[in-house]
Amino acid sequence: MNSIDLILLNFNEVRRRSIKVWTSIPQEKLNWKPDDEAMTCIEMIRHVLEGEHYYHLAIQNQGSLAVFDSPFEKQPFSTVNAELEFAEPFRNHFIETIKSFSEEDLTSIKIDRSDSGYIRSLGDMLLRVAYHESVHTGQLLDYLRMARVPRVRVWD
Repeated sequence: MNSIDLILLNFNEVRRRSIKVWTSIPQEKLNWKPDDEAMTCIEMIRHVLEGEHYYHLAIQNQGSLAVFDSPFEKQPFSTVNAELEFAEPFRNHFIETIKSFSEEDLTSIKIDRSDSGYIRSLGDMLLRVAYHESVHTGQLLDYLRMARVPRVRVWD
């Protein structure tokens, strides 16, 4: 197994576990949030899916985007499955992009996000994208605990 295969495995496992958590949230709790400044559950799911699309474009651009016209902004919030269905083509395109990289690309391509305080190699950036999703999935597990909703087992 090479580095690209491992990165893809990580993306697939992170998403599989995220989906377990996301789809365990009762429909009536999707708009729940712990305080007025927090995202709701469905907003956080959208944030992860939209963020992955942004990161994909930034990786293709080898840096932050001057303008980001998000296709997600025009979508009304409804269900987790609707969010996943809408995001699926963007996800598939991102995965295909990852598959197109070589081992050498992981270290030689630099992603300049100086506006956010960093310039990182492609390999580092790809791991950051998966980490972003993992962090928010963990937040949602905490949301569910606070909302007294049973939490699905992610460590299978």
